[in-house]
Amino acid sequence: QVRLVESGGDLVQPGGSLKLSCRASENIFNFNTMRWYRQAPGKEREFVARMTVGGTTQYAESVKGRFTSSRDGAKNTVYLQMYTLEPEDTAVYYCYANILSRECWGQGTQVTVWGQGTQVTVSS
Repeated sequence: QVRLVESGGDLVQPGGSLKLSCRASENIFNFNTMRWYRQAPGKEREFVARMTVGGTTQYAESVKGRFTSSRDGAKNTVYLQMYTLEPEDTAVYYCYANILSRECWGQGTQVTVWGQGTQVTVSS
């Protein structure tokens, strides 16, 4: 049974950066693809990025140019580097891997991008 463990989720301000990790219990080059998905509250899980065993990457339009997928075979780990984060990036991020008909999901890691807020003053 393959296990995937994500980490790196955090609370960050808009414009900030985070790097997520997904460590696999076996050699990541065994997998056809490794992908990142995310699910925001009240929304469907959506595709974010993927990397094939050959190293080809693909990104959702909403993150293209801001997110980068990479890997370290020696650590059996794939990464998702996220730049210029926006409140709309707030979600639980999941790692996914497949080998032929076998699929595996991680437990997810929470990324929360807080708005900077705006002052509201009420005076009589």
